[in-house]
Order: sequence, then structure tokens, then C-alpha cells
Amino acid sequence: MPDPAKHEILVVDDDEGVRDSLALLLQSSGYDVRSAVHGFDALLQLRSALPTVIISDLNMPQMSGFEFLSVVRRRFPQISVIAMSGAYPSDDVAPGGVIADVFYAKGRNDPQELLKVVATLIQTSAAREAAHQKESAPVWTPRNGKDSQGIPYVVLTCTECLRSFPIGVCTEDLQKIQETACVFCPNTVRYIIDSSLSIAATRSGAEPVAVIRGPIQTAAKA
Repeated sequence: MPDPAKHEILVVDDDEGVRDSLALLLQSSGYDVRSAVHGFDALLQLRSALPTVIISDLNMPQMSGFEFLSVVRRRFPQISVIAMSGAYPSDDVAPGGVIADVFYAKGRNDPQELLKVVATLIQTSAAREAAHQKESAPVWTPRNGKDSQGIPYVVLTCTECLRSFPIGVCTEDLQKIQETACVFCPNTVRYIIDSSLSIAATRSGAEPVAVIRGPIQTAAKA
């Protein structure tokens, strides 16, 4: 078993009660614990120190856990991550597009099981880092609006040349990893349309979005 005193866990959740209860659980097992209120807050903390494991909620303001965990995988492949949420019916299957090592269902899984998962991730961290580095994590992007012809679009930023370009949307492929060629360099950009925004739009009566491969010519706000 790993020595908890040598490992730090970062808990990311906008619910103070969840942050406090997880911190007490982890600290009682000997781990050092830090907490963040959303993805942006967590990224700022990662500039000063890297934890061994991150436990992150998925539905948060400012930056969703979906987007945050994708950034972590691209920039910090050595960190193992646990995605958690109480918004999905399945206890053992992560929602589509979640870039995490483990999915933990809040309110349905035994908290002691979480401690076992954390210990296992620490024990297998070297192998997981090697696996993380083999495939680039997708970019999470929100739907941006509609072009001059009324076609929904998203704007992607190439992970290689860092230049941005729009692509249109037409078939439903939410929470699924997509690929498209960068229009400026030979890189292939892997991306996912941010489901947190799409789900909110669907609940309010809007139609779901879908993807058309290839760049669009013009883009204007709807």
C-alpha cells in the first residue's frame, strides 16, 4: 500500500459541503488535501504544486469538470484523475467524453470505495502516465452560435499551432470525441462539444447540436 503521507489529493467541487466531507475522509486516511471551487481555481493551484490525484466534479460554473479534466490530461499526464457526479444514472460507467481514470457516482458509491480507488491509482501511477501520454486528450469547446447562413458552429483551437478556426455543426454527436484537420497546419485536432452547455440548451427547449466536418466560411452571432 502507498504511504498516504507522501501524497496530496486535490478535490475540485463547487459544493462546499462536498469539498469538506471529502477532505475529512481523505485526511482521516493520512492524505494531504487541497480544494478548489471550479476548474479555473484548480488550474491556478496546479501552477504552484502538482497533486498525485485529482478528484473533480463534472458540473461546475466557470469551467466544467469535463473541460478541466481534458486540460489536465494534456498538460499534466502524470496526474491520475477521478471524475465524480451525482447527475448520471449509472454507478460504474462514466458519461461520454469524460477524460478520467475512474468515474465515481456521488451519493451512490460507498465513500470507503473511493479510498480504495485513490490507493489503486497511486500504486499504478507510473503505468497510467505512460498510457496517458500515448494519446492526446481532446479539446472541449462550447457551441458558439450560428454563421451568416444560420448554421450552428464551434471554434476550435489547434493544440499544435494554437491558431483558431470555426467548423459547422449538423449531425448530433454530443459527448463523443471528434477529429478534424487543422486548416493551418498538418495536425489533427481531437475535440468534444461541451455537453454541459448543450444539455442546458436541450432542457430549455432548444434543439440539440450536431457536427458537420469541415470549416465554414463566415461566422456571426445568432
